[in-house]
Amino acid sequence: MFPPSDSGKIQLLVYLRGMVQFHFVLLSFLGLIGLLRPTEAVAQAVPNPGENVAFLVTFGAQADKSWGDDDFTQTFFFLVPKANRQPVYIRVFDPDCGGQHDEAKFGWNTTTEFSLYGGAGAHSGPAARGTEPKGNFRSGTLLKTKTFGADKIYDGQWYTFGPLNPLEGEFVPEFDGYVFKLIAQGKKGDDGNLYRYFLSTSPTQNVAVEGGNAFTYEYSFRLSPQRKATTHLYPFVNDRVVSIKQSNFDVDGDVALKIFSVAKNGHPAAISGDKAWASSVHPITAKEHGLSLDLQLTSLAKATNDLVFYVTDQYDVALPFFAVPLGGPPRYHYEVDVKIRR
Repeated sequence: MFPPSDSGKIQLLVYLRGMVQFHFVLLSFLGLIGLLRPTEAVAQAVPNPGENVAFLVTFGAQADKSWGDDDFTQTFFFLVPKANRQPVYIRVFDPDCGGQHDEAKFGWNTTTEFSLYGGAGAHSGPAARGTEPKGNFRSGTLLKTKTFGADKIYDGQWYTFGPLNPLEGEFVPEFDGYVFKLIAQGKKGDDGNLYRYFLSTSPTQNVAVEGGNAFTYEYSFRLSPQRKATTHLYPFVNDRVVSIKQSNFDVDGDVALKIFSVAKNGHPAAISGDKAWASSVHPITAKEHGLSLDLQLTSLAKATNDLVFYVTDQYDVALPFFAVPLGGPPRYHYEVDVKIRR
């Protein structure tokens, strides 16, 4: 076999380079598909599987706050992209309080009211974005309300609000979409109602709304009851934030809390004791603007634990926790500071 000529070598190199580029593009494309599909499949679940939160929780109005709920009310917002004109549904898993998932205290005696709002003021009303159910936190147009007790028909089953015309929500320019508000409030009793949500295009199945999301300004939830399990909370930091104050209630000291971001690699944060609040202030850098932080809670015990979290900026304005973090889960960018001595 004769060695190839110079022109033959050039052609071979061009061919090999083209094949490498083709396979690189193909693998990148396939990798992108692999990344997108799981996100699309779970983007509307609340809590999102990536958060590793067991359940949302709301106790009855006569419950002892030491059980992990400070105000017996939880507000969630559901975001529908403005380009979407198809009907949507907000589905509630296990909305009753009485059964395998809920927390009984002295016999099932709790009722929980779920109220859905849209229209002007549903999100823009200042009290709607507060961390306590005060003032006109029920701003907007009431679309539907439903109260559940210990209803076996809904135990471990789904209840659906809808169909909803996306235009019935309030348009929020900041999020470029229409927003609905769903308030869960313990009306009476002392048991804990554990439940989940899903924003869907179907009334009977969980089918994701493309580009949809959900968020809250105060998060009441149950940790995964596994030792060393890590829960992720994703507060969004806008470009006006200079510092944040994270506040948590009734963590019982059974959790280690660290903050991660593009600029923070596990900054420790304060944790509360039983029936108490704790908070800590953390500076925000310009590189963290327009992205989500990752508050990581690592369980130190196997016991079930219900607790409350919220985050405010330097003006005491609450920041939203998104089920799917805006900008994706943050990754710390390590920077080497090299100084040359002469």
